[in-house]
Amino acid sequence: MENPYFIEKVRTLEIKERKISELLNEIKDTAYQGRKLGEAFEVYKTMLQDEDTTIIMGLAGSMSTAGMWKIVRWLILNNYIDVLVSTGANISEDIYECIGASYWKGSPFVDDAELYEYKIDRFYDVYASEEDYRRMERLIEEFADTIDDKKIYSSRSFLWEFGRYLDGKGIHSIVHASYVKKIPIYSPAIADSAYGIALVRLKRKKGKLITIDATLDLEELTKILAYSKKTGVLYIGGGVPKDFVQISTYLAPVFGINARSKPHEYAIQITTDSPQWGGLSGCTLEEAVSWGKISAKAKKVTCYCDATIALPIITQAISELKINRKPPVNFEKLLAEK
Repeated sequence: MENPYFIEKVRTLEIKERKISELLNEIKDTAYQGRKLGEAFEVYKTMLQDEDTTIIMGLAGSMSTAGMWKIVRWLILNNYIDVLVSTGANISEDIYECIGASYWKGSPFVDDAELYEYKIDRFYDVYASEEDYRRMERLIEEFADTIDDKKIYSSRSFLWEFGRYLDGKGIHSIVHASYVKKIPIYSPAIADSAYGIALVRLKRKKGKLITIDATLDLEELTKILAYSKKTGVLYIGGGVPKDFVQISTYLAPVFGINARSKPHEYAIQITTDSPQWGGLSGCTLEEAVSWGKISAKAKKVTCYCDATIALPIITQAISELKINRKPPVNFEKLLAEK
């Protein structure tokens, strides 16, 4: 009887001169998370070459403090993502470095009470100056004091205004890149970051309340999804960014989609969370099929890997391919329409 299980051989890697993109092409035929990393690269490459696909990145955690923010900025400037949904941390803690402050290599095995006395804030094995962090918060507060407090903003419209402000100051952060390219950034839990601290301080000092409505975020993101021919997602971690993007798929019928949902056709998830605890961060892409969030026929892969390993490797490999890509949707025009 013919054996139906022996279909493709595992590749045995050899050491030789090669590009990272070539290594990932080969490593996808190995095993374990090396295979998944190679498969994630393959899906992302396919996504970028599909002219009809709007690519949405969900960016969780505190990646900017880990030296990853210029990668995200590069993805925006090169049209390798079309929409960013991020924690507030990732789009504020890059500004800390943009204004001349530095993050420092540290240790998780340290007397944190002593760090407190030295005004050093710790992110696992990274140190930051508390005084410089407050300086970054004051920059956000100073900006917020320049805008109309009678308006209700989505986080995207608020951040585009901030990007304009940063442009005038020559501060080239992730938010600045989104303003330059008119790429929407959503941060539905934006108050859970330096932005929230800055806005509360502004209210207490001057009585000026800047209102950012996360419901507008969800409506806008759903509109983008509804008017895109296809969507693909790249999730770095999980949390609010991932869930926000996922729920927009089955809200799509409010924009006239004649179906229960409009699932993503491509999906990549890089996470260290596991599914058995029932949380969204570890939820498998297969589980998302049951909700109509991911298409049953989607090209999808989950790589269980620290994002500070996987993201630089995949993006460096993508840079080697020199893919020339245009956004499939004019987001500024779309979001201006009622």
